[in-house]
Amino acid sequence: MKREERDGKRRLCRSMLYIPGDSPGMIQNAEVFGADSILLDLEDSIAESAKDSARKMVRSFLSGFDFGGLFVTVRVNSPDTAYFERDLREIVPCRPDAIRVPKCGTPADIMAAKALIAKIEQDSGIPEGSVKIHAMIETAIGVENAYLIASASERVSALTIGGQDLTADMFARKTREGWELFYARSRIVMAARAAGIMAFDTVWADINDSEGLFSETKQIVELGFDGKAAIHPSQIEVIHKAFRPDAREAARARRIVEAAERALREGKGVISVDGRMVDAPVVARAERLVEIASLYEYEEDNTL
Repeated sequence: MKREERDGKRRLCRSMLYIPGDSPGMIQNAEVFGADSILLDLEDSIAESAKDSARKMVRSFLSGFDFGGLFVTVRVNSPDTAYFERDLREIVPCRPDAIRVPKCGTPADIMAAKALIAKIEQDSGIPEGSVKIHAMIETAIGVENAYLIASASERVSALTIGGQDLTADMFARKTREGWELFYARSRIVMAARAAGIMAFDTVWADINDSEGLFSETKQIVELGFDGKAAIHPSQIEVIHKAFRPDAREAARARRIVEAAERALREGKGVISVDGRMVDAPVVARAERLVEIASLYEYEEDNTL
């Protein structure tokens, strides 16, 4: 069984909307925007002079606000800052679903965060392991250590790529086509799959270029990512559209799942769909496609 399934945190997170921690209007309307999950940010979107007030605001919302069915992650400041420990000490007791740790370069970064989070959980009377870690990879060394980071702790439930910082670290130019990130994306999603955890892609910075966002999201869907970060509510619908399975693909996935369930009931070990033999990995992928397709509407003659 994959780690994310053991954790009970396996869920669809096609879109992850960044919300600045000092924006109460956006936070209280988080569920209205339609994202699958939100990222309350204490790092890049917060000015140095507002770090403490943003942290207190996020803590207040986490303590008393109902986010409905949203998966809530908090991006704290990086471990090499004075804010990191303060962020964790105030946020972890509020039990967000996950903490996004920026600039993870080695397993040591994960182990340090894990130790501090575990101590805070213990001091707060929270069951150990309640708050997961999303490891954010933003440097060349982090890319090369991706699997070591992903597998450093059972608390790590996702890898995510930070494209802006990574391209800067590579001395690369960020292009619309995104080929400068192709290797890093492939490495990160492969490491996540090998570790049995989720993989999330970076943001598309140009909020006026929906076509570019759609194209890039289709690319990362094909690479195997679970979701993509968004910096503006207008990007959510575009991201969801890119994750929508083709109607024929979705219909075939449903036939595969039904055939697998039927074979299990009948005690058969061989599955055939549309004249082709189907093995366990194909069934697993089909189950995931059916789960995603259930979020969309299809024309009647192409329904599941």
